[in-house]
Amino acid sequence: MGFFKSFFSGKQDKPETEKQKNNQKNFEIFKYDGMRAQRMGRPDYAIKCFTEALAIQDDFETMSYLSQVYVQTNALSEAHELLERMAKLEPEHTSTFLTLANVCYLQGDYQAMVEAAQKAIEIEEGNAMAHYLLGRAKQGMDDGIMSIAHLTKAIVLKDDFTEARLLRAEALTKMKQYNEAMEDIDAILAQDADDESALLLRGKIKEATGDAGAAEADYCHVTELNPFNEQGFLYLGQLYIEQKKLPEAIALFDEAIELNPNFAQAYHERGRAKLLNGDKEGSVEDMKKGLELNPKEVQGFNGQYGNQTNERQPNVLGL
Repeated sequence: MGFFKSFFSGKQDKPETEKQKNNQKNFEIFKYDGMRAQRMGRPDYAIKCFTEALAIQDDFETMSYLSQVYVQTNALSEAHELLERMAKLEPEHTSTFLTLANVCYLQGDYQAMVEAAQKAIEIEEGNAMAHYLLGRAKQGMDDGIMSIAHLTKAIVLKDDFTEARLLRAEALTKMKQYNEAMEDIDAILAQDADDESALLLRGKIKEATGDAGAAEADYCHVTELNPFNEQGFLYLGQLYIEQKKLPEAIALFDEAIELNPNFAQAYHERGRAKLLNGDKEGSVEDMKKGLELNPKEVQGFNGQYGNQTNERQPNVLGL
C-alpha cells in the first residue's frame, strides 16, 4: 500500500538519494563539457569544468584529462600535485608515473624524476620508456655512466628507440666516446637520413675530431632541410666565427634573424662576429637586442663582449 500511495501521490525519492542523483548528473555534465572544451582548444574552460567535476567526485579518468591540460598550459606544479594524487588513488598505473616523470623533467627536478621512473619500472620492468626517462634524469644529474646504462636497457627493449639512441649518443659525446656515439647516430640515420638532431650531433662530433668540412656539411644540410632550425644556424655560424669567416657568419645570422626576428642567440652571435670584424657599434646594438629578447640566457654584456674569444653559448644538446 505504501508503494501505491507514494506512486499516485507523486512522492519523490528520499532527499539523500535525490542529492546523489543530482551530484552524479552534475559530475557528468562538468566532465563531458571539459572533454569537449579540451577538444575545441579551450584549456581555460576545460580546467574549470574538470575542477568542478572533481569537487563532486574523485574520478581517475577526469584527473587524467585535467593533468593533460595542466601540462599543455605549462601549469606544471598543478600537474605534479594532481599526478601524485592519481598515483595514490590507483598506484598500479604505469602511465601515471611516466607522465609524472616527464613533468618533473620540465620542472628540472631530476631527483623526483628518478623516483617516478623507478616506480614505473617496479610496476613494469620491461617498459622501455621508463628506462629512457630514468636515463634522461641521470643525465640531468650529470651521472653519465648510469644514464648510459638505463638508455642501453631502453634500447635493448626497443631497438628502434630513436630518442634513447640520440640521448645515449649525447652522453657518449660528452664523455668523448666519439666512435660509440657515432654507432648510435648511424643507426638513427639508417632509419631516417634527414633526422635533424642526429645530423647536428654528428656535426658536433666531426667538429670535435677536427673534420670541420664534414661538420659544415651537416649543419648546412640541416638549415636546408629546415630553415627554422635555430640550432643549425647557431652551430654553422659559430663554426664560421671559429674559422674567422666573419662576413659569412654575419650573413648567416642576418638570414636567421630575418626568418625569426626574436632569435636572441642569433643577435648575440652576430654581435660577436661584428666585434671580431671591427664593427663595435653594430656589435653593441646586437648584444642589447639579444639581452632585450632573452636576458636570462644571453649574458656578459658590459659595453662589449668581456671575454671575446671563441667561447660558445650552451646548446640544446648540452655540448
